[in-house]
Amino acid sequence: NLDYLLERIWDELALVRVYTKPKGGQPDFEEPLVLSHLRHGIDVEAAVQDISTQLLRDFNYATVWGTSTKHNPMRAGLKH
Repeated sequence: NLDYLLERIWDELALVRVYTKPKGGQPDFEEPLVLSHLRHGIDVEAAVQDISTQLLRDFNYATVWGTSTKHNPMRAGLKH
């Protein structure tokens, strides 16, 4: 089954999908950022760096939803 193989590949490579959302807008579920421990890591800093190095220099915080947060939404720093 191709779906099973694809899921196994994602699991074995420990890939993580991150969906971005402009302030006040809807999330973009069409083109997620794909993060990996093997590249830059899977923290907020890696996601911001994939978007823009200028954004990384000007970064204050990210608003994060999901299982890694204590409450939804939550403000998070670069190491989250």
